[in-house]
Amino acid sequence: MNISIVNEESILIRFEQDISESNHYKVKFYYQDLINHEGVLSLIPSYNSLLVYYDITQVTYKSLIDDIESINYIESSMTEEKRVIIVPVCYEKALDMEHVSKHTKLSCEEIIKRHSSRDYLVYMIGFTPGFPYLGGMDASLETPRLEVPRTRIEKGSVGIGGKQTGIYPLDTPGGWNIIGKTPLHLFDKKESKVLISMGDYIRFVPIDEKTYDLIESQINKGDYEIEVFTC
Repeated sequence: MNISIVNEESILIRFEQDISESNHYKVKFYYQDLINHEGVLSLIPSYNSLLVYYDITQVTYKSLIDDIESINYIESSMTEEKRVIIVPVCYEKALDMEHVSKHTKLSCEEIIKRHSSRDYLVYMIGFTPGFPYLGGMDASLETPRLEVPRTRIEKGSVGIGGKQTGIYPLDTPGGWNIIGKTPLHLFDKKESKVLISMGDYIRFVPIDEKTYDLIESQINKGDYEIEVFTC
């Protein structure tokens, strides 16, 4: 672990450089320990670091560093139960499946199979409210971002950008390859609530267009119950 000054009101805690579940658990552990620390204003986690903003009228740089260095990281936290959120995806609503297929030399069916065959760790939330940065995508699905980003990608779109996969929670510009769409709402504008949090896992489940329309109708009526389990 390395701690450095960013400016007079923030410091950066760095762990090992690689993107791994081991580093994620360290970031999460320190995040949970510091979130209610006296003088800490906000925390911004990344794949392998934690940015800490603090109130210089309540805590000094030296005392905060001492407190951080005294935190006893418990490695057993890595074995805690996983919270897995089922995300239904209609791959028939893909915009760039053929492009991904051409780049990866995999059939559309194989892309869907590999994309939906594992649980993805949510390393952090960012870019837009509710946007999950996921780890663990099959390396064979890696596809470069679009050369010309779209000015608008619909919320719920599931995409691949480089080594990552993710879900657009809002209508935004973007350059990821869209391979499907989920009817779930990742971000509630009215209540400013997000469906997915750092440390959760996502499991993509393929559905057809008929099921997509049914789930979307149930969500709009408030009748749909999101499937979440621990393991």
